[in-house]
Amino acid sequence: MAHYNFKKITVVPPAKDFVDIILSKTQRKTPTVIHKSYAIGRIRQFYLRKIKYTQQNYHDKLTQILTDFPKLEDIHPFYADLMNVLYDKDHYKLALGQINTARHLIDNVAKDYVRLLKYGDSMYRCKQLKKAALGRMCTVMKRQGQSLAYLEQVRQHLSRLPSIDPNTRTLLICGFPNVGKSSFINKITRADVEVQPYAFTTKSLFVGHMDYKYLRWQVVDTPGILDHSLEERNTIEMQAITALAHLRAAILYIMDVSEQCGQSIEQQAELFNNIRPLFANKPLIVCANKIDVLTLDELSAENKKIFDDFVSDGIPVVPMSTLSEEGIMKVKTEACDRLLAQRIDMKLKGKKVNDVLNRLHLAVPVPRDEKARPPCIPEHVLQKRKAMDTSQQKKRKLERDIELEMGDEYILDLQKSWDLANPSEKFDVVPEIWQGHNVADFVDPDIMKKLEELEQEEELRDKAGVYDSDMSDEDEETKEMRKTAAQIRFKKKLIILRSREKRTVEKPRLPRTAKKVERKRLEREMEELGVDIQNKDQTHYATIRSRSSSRKPLKRKHEDARSRTRSASRTPRDKSGVRDEVMAKKVKKMAKIAQRKTNQFGKAGEADRHIPQKKPRHLFSGKRKIGKTDRR
Repeated sequence: MAHYNFKKITVVPPAKDFVDIILSKTQRKTPTVIHKSYAIGRIRQFYLRKIKYTQQNYHDKLTQILTDFPKLEDIHPFYADLMNVLYDKDHYKLALGQINTARHLIDNVAKDYVRLLKYGDSMYRCKQLKKAALGRMCTVMKRQGQSLAYLEQVRQHLSRLPSIDPNTRTLLICGFPNVGKSSFINKITRADVEVQPYAFTTKSLFVGHMDYKYLRWQVVDTPGILDHSLEERNTIEMQAITALAHLRAAILYIMDVSEQCGQSIEQQAELFNNIRPLFANKPLIVCANKIDVLTLDELSAENKKIFDDFVSDGIPVVPMSTLSEEGIMKVKTEACDRLLAQRIDMKLKGKKVNDVLNRLHLAVPVPRDEKARPPCIPEHVLQKRKAMDTSQQKKRKLERDIELEMGDEYILDLQKSWDLANPSEKFDVVPEIWQGHNVADFVDPDIMKKLEELEQEEELRDKAGVYDSDMSDEDEETKEMRKTAAQIRFKKKLIILRSREKRTVEKPRLPRTAKKVERKRLEREMEELGVDIQNKDQTHYATIRSRSSSRKPLKRKHEDARSRTRSASRTPRDKSGVRDEVMAKKVKKMAKIAQRKTNQFGKAGEADRHIPQKKPRHLFSGKRKIGKTDRR
């Protein structure tokens, strides 16, 4: 099966440009000077060459067009059907057929006029035959204007098609319009598909790529499909049907449980059953999207039964939300694992596996008798090992060894290694001085006695059953409060996520303290969340004082009476941006260094006239012709 790279198809020029290209090339590449005094054979050969050269150029250009455009019989059925949907197979074949016919006609015209030119007996007749030959060739090409324009449009559209590999690991996303297909592909791949709150935002196939288990996967986003017969489906829907029919992929059928797409769950289930024959022999997963708005547990009994029927048929139902990203990774993992398992099963059933297994041999050693054969090591090698073994030598016990022995009971004691004149003083308590006082003077001597009394009191309280009551038990009011707080946090998170989705251009935002909070709106939202606000007039938001009018700025005191009439002068350019005197000296020094090169050439600055070369060689070398003495 041939593999086509649609982006490398050569540009198809319009008929007028096509003729201009060929004729100008003939004029440039063939001789142009002929005289009637030449021998008739030379004149015939001159015009013969022009006819043959023009015919060959037409032939090469048209052959290139016919070769570059894909043949529907040679490419994958997916691409063949997709081209039939997008460009109409009959129209496409007819256009290529007309180009092929034009090529044959041009070849025949050239052949006829080459035969006639052999009988041309003068320069005038040979020129008229050449003119007639080129004219008929150009007339044939001008008649193909519509076919060339159509093929150029097809080429431009083909080059914009996504490069979908029909044989690689693929996840195919389908469903009603506006159920969250494009949002899902944006989450799991590096694609950037447009997402809008209206139907049929996606009008063609989009491809994204991702990695899973060190393998490259392609994810295909299809346009939305409506529930009607195949004959009534338009070009946009037929692209999705073509992909479902021909691509060996894991199917992700996305359903909107919140019904915000404009279709009920029953209608989405009917569409699933209508296109179910296209899912044959393919891994299938039903994705219940938008659970951030409505979870599966909150559905009605009829809608729950629809999803239960899917599960009873062996089709997994995975809830997810592309807004909160809940369940997205689970859908991706489940689909990839199912497709991998199916592809492995298909390869094991094929013929290629047997060819590979026949070339593999697993050798398993078997003992030949019951005799034990231990490893044989020479005696001198054992003696050498024993001499080199350092584990037998006694080592000094390190502090690390003591730490490993004692474990958690180990305490680092540096005083035992002190070198004192009197070793018995190693473990004497060193007085700790803080702000001129010995800390030991302030230690309570009865601290241990008080600790024992406290422990006894705790034992008595424990026996009396003070700690028996479960502190974790909460009353109904506390539970309700916690539930309300969880709802508030969840709704706040959804509002943040929705605002991020809507915000395409980051604009400077006001701080929350600068925004005015409407009292009625705040009270309404709190009541919706189940929060009962008491003493509304004494609340903080009700007692916020209105913003006072800003005070007019005081007039500046004029330090000097003479400066009253003088306006503030602008800073000179050489002092602009200079912080202090040290920086000013550095700037002057840099300016002097920059002028050194200019000073070397006799004070010639950048504005001075500069003649790079007095006598340009291309004007003064070689033989001088008439009128070339003065170049000015």
